[in-house]
Amino acid sequence: MLCALWVHAQKIDADLLRIKQRMDSVQHFSAMVTLNLDVPFIQMPTKNAEVNYQHGSGMKFASKDFVMLPKRGLDFSMNELFKHPFITVDRGTITRGGKMLKVINLIPTDGKSDLVMAVLYMDTKARHLVESEINTRKDGSYTLQMQYQPGQTLPQNVEAAFAIERLKIPLNFMGKDTKIDRKKMRSMETKTGKIKMQFRYRDVKLG
Repeated sequence: MLCALWVHAQKIDADLLRIKQRMDSVQHFSAMVTLNLDVPFIQMPTKNAEVNYQHGSGMKFASKDFVMLPKRGLDFSMNELFKHPFITVDRGTITRGGKMLKVINLIPTDGKSDLVMAVLYMDTKARHLVESEINTRKDGSYTLQMQYQPGQTLPQNVEAAFAIERLKIPLNFMGKDTKIDRKKMRSMETKTGKIKMQFRYRDVKLG
């Protein structure tokens, strides 16, 4: 029985591979993105950034008026997930928002990977990754939630939730129009936050 379970765990989930194939069809895109920061002790007006993606090298964000962007947690291209060898384990299905989602664990088999484990929630009918819970060795944990327009490969809305102290985000270069309640920040045991992003794509190249 244990042997059978081990063999089953070694298989890469076919639905995940189909979603990866769809994402791999995106060779390039550029977009303007509107960002709203949701952190209890930070008041920051809506910001704008530009994002460029090249297949194989991930997403690169740039903004003229602030740099409050964690190095991890905003890239939904799946490049980091597939960077090193891994196995997947089927965790069954759940229903969210009226949709049946397949849940799998993705576990790296290479010690070079900073990823400890990812829990992925997939809309197998639409071939979309709609949520991911990422656990890393160096940068803590974060989650991504993605919403898509019908028939679209890329998400229009992405919400990233993270622990601020683990991502080591400096708080002194978010712009003069940002207010920080340092007393409230110090009083919070766990400093968590969210970045809500809305993408406006202007150049998408499919292979």
